[in-house]
Amino acid sequence: MSNETAITPFTIDIPQSELDYVRERLTRTRFAQEIPGAGTDYGVPTERVQHLVDHWLNNYDWREWEAKLNAYPQFTTEIDGQNIHFLHVKSPEPDAIPLLLTHGWPGSVVEYLDVIDALSDPKAHGSDGPAFHLVIPSLPGFGFSGPTTDRGWGTVRTAKAMGELMNRLGYQRYGQHGNDGGSMIAPELGRQDPDAQIGVHVNQAFSFPSGDPSEMENLTEEEGQALQVLGMFWEEKGAFNVLHSQQPNTLAHALADSPVGLLGWNDQLMGAEVSDDFVITNVLIYWLTNTSGSSIRFYYEDKKNPPSTEPTTFPLGVSNHANDFQGIRRFVDRDHKNIVQWRFHDEGGHYSDHQIPEIAVADIRDFFGELASRSDKHSRKVQE
Repeated sequence: MSNETAITPFTIDIPQSELDYVRERLTRTRFAQEIPGAGTDYGVPTERVQHLVDHWLNNYDWREWEAKLNAYPQFTTEIDGQNIHFLHVKSPEPDAIPLLLTHGWPGSVVEYLDVIDALSDPKAHGSDGPAFHLVIPSLPGFGFSGPTTDRGWGTVRTAKAMGELMNRLGYQRYGQHGNDGGSMIAPELGRQDPDAQIGVHVNQAFSFPSGDPSEMENLTEEEGQALQVLGMFWEEKGAFNVLHSQQPNTLAHALADSPVGLLGWNDQLMGAEVSDDFVITNVLIYWLTNTSGSSIRFYYEDKKNPPSTEPTTFPLGVSNHANDFQGIRRFVDRDHKNIVQWRFHDEGGHYSDHQIPEIAVADIRDFFGELASRSDKHSRKVQE
């Protein structure tokens, strides 16, 4: 294997001096002024940030989370001029399915820690469902992959790099599971290399109205409610997307210099529905790797080079959650022609793999188990 394609073992080992430095910065925080009783009307409240800083200083232990990550094999490799960090957890089962799991902003590989063991070794967790060889990369420009150093690292280029990663690991056929940005990367990779896809499972189906009035006729009650959630999100919480897409570096100066500024900005899409440790660990990964600026450039690159809208034909599974963006079926049917699984859960949110890992694992198992069953039935029919 050449130096350009070498896969190198990696261990997270943050110098204590860096942890001491960020702690010292936290103790000197000047918190934002706000109107008393404003709640979340103006964004992430100061009280929320104060709570997280207090937890960070008095209860949080980075070394504990570092050890959780280092409990799994990690590697780096260079693809398309960019360092790529990834976890590679092989199942003990010989017929395990290769599965690529991708995250988005402001998440990281941490969001998948709670599903790794059950997916890779189902028998040890009381299940006879399918097992998976797991590949969990830090996206280019995110976390331990380090900052991107040139233009273009949006959904399209990232998906191509993920396909190369799977190929480099020897996986010519594989499944995918994506959350947030990963729910865009996974279908895009499916479009780029459909023959490699066993199936694609996502937590969000990002299909929106095209502007054609006929698409809005005879909406079901469920579709109308989902459309209201979508409208509320863009009208009340979509400012980050606009800023990231237009002037990411203007914001990056503040995020790179202030750990509490980074905490407040990233928490807008996390919030109290996830654990305090989960929020802080994700934020600290961005801080320690200085990737807050490069991660938000992803949105700018997507605006300049948006992913394809060509309808997909590979098998797709979608898990919708009550406290998250919910797919609107008529628009998803327009963009994806082979929906095998469509589920709605009245619990969970934007980080369901962390919040309700048992349900997340069951959805993934059921989806790929159904595909395997269909394949077996087809094989038997051909033989007959």
